[in-house]
Amino acid sequence: MGHGILLVEDEATLARNVQRYLERDGFELRIAATLRTGWRDFEEFRPDVVLLDLNLPDGSGLDLLARIRGVDRQAKVIVLTGHGSVQTAVEAMKSGAWDYLAKPIALGELKLLVDKALGQGRMEETLSYYRGRDARQGGLEAMLGASPAIADLKARIAGLLQAERAMAEGDAPPPVLIRGETGSGKELVARALHYDGRRAEAPFIEVNCATLPTQLVEGELFGHERGAFTDARERRIGLVEAAHGGTLFLDEIGELDPAVQAKLLKLLEDRTVRRLGAVRERRVDVRFVAATHRPLEALVKEGRFRADLYYRLSVVQLAVPPLRDRAGDAALLAAHFLALHGRRYGRPGLRLDAEALALIARHPWPGNVRELRNAMEQAALSAGEDRELGALHVALAPATVAGAGAAPGPTLRQMERDSLVQTLDRTGGNVSQAARLLGISRDTMRYRMTKHGLDAAAGALTEGD
Repeated sequence: MGHGILLVEDEATLARNVQRYLERDGFELRIAATLRTGWRDFEEFRPDVVLLDLNLPDGSGLDLLARIRGVDRQAKVIVLTGHGSVQTAVEAMKSGAWDYLAKPIALGELKLLVDKALGQGRMEETLSYYRGRDARQGGLEAMLGASPAIADLKARIAGLLQAERAMAEGDAPPPVLIRGETGSGKELVARALHYDGRRAEAPFIEVNCATLPTQLVEGELFGHERGAFTDARERRIGLVEAAHGGTLFLDEIGELDPAVQAKLLKLLEDRTVRRLGAVRERRVDVRFVAATHRPLEALVKEGRFRADLYYRLSVVQLAVPPLRDRAGDAALLAAHFLALHGRRYGRPGLRLDAEALALIARHPWPGNVRELRNAMEQAALSAGEDRELGALHVALAPATVAGAGAAPGPTLRQMERDSLVQTLDRTGGNVSQAARLLGISRDTMRYRMTKHGLDAAAGALTEGD
């Protein structure tokens, strides 16, 4: 059978009709006519959804609702009321009902509500999984590195979290602005602030302000009521409300539309949010963390970012150092990422030789940790049967940060191609011999040749023994 439904209803005809209708769609339905049997069946059956009449022979359904919610806070209870009383429905919702229907009941509408309740349950299970996964990937331990620059940053984060723990319960922690170049690891800092802090068990909601279309940002952040605009067919909470009790991470805050900046400022000052189309404001308890790679001071001077919002967001500032300023960390991170991608692609035990490590140490990493991670993924993919990878396995972008004023020299890609061509010339086009001279496998040699367009005349080359 499919999902389990418990119907607590003393009207036998209605109960039979609901049973036939839902069982036709694959649901498994159990019927109880009293509070006592309803509680017994709930404990035995553990249904996915409870349909609960409020007027039962032995008491009020609100009592059973309270008992159910006492043992299962996630239980989906849809209340059925024959009074048509708004006050009764409101009381049920306050007691934890997921939704309600007034009698006489339209079976199609009931089925729609059940489907929505089950969908929300699945979403909550998924969110629970991702929260657990994010918690394992968050925290200060996830910020790898032993350089003085990264040690100083971790010490500042630890001090900030210690101060937060000393705050009175209910006091909102100050907003934090994380600054740093693209790919430097600003998101890891935001996650460390959340998962090593007092709010670790609550949601961590991330919003990338640069990827959301301007016309959707407001609705995504603040939510909307049914009918607030043309396509608003149902009520939807925004990401701010979803982060209640936890952390809202606004990445690339410098890209936020000026109109939304004003509403965000009000949210930071009042700690209230109003959904689009709503008349009532709701209080929220959210820690705000923002990040940017852009110079916000310059944007303020240009009139593209509100000065009052900038000062409100930057009560605490944390600067993430670029990888080129983290002496020794590149090699450590390279080994970590190589092992990670090696396991991912079924190639465990990969390691870098001295030449590859020297190349990694020299490179200025204009793309920071993200560039290094991508380079190690490409190295793992190109490894073939090799377990020790050399400089030829490490494909790097041309340096664009250090020595910007120097005369341009050959790129690493060009140097790699020249090396392949020269070695193939020495072996008379014998691929296997060339691979042995370069210390790589034949598969890796073929991969590199394809990458540089050297296999166009593969018929003229020999594979060797």
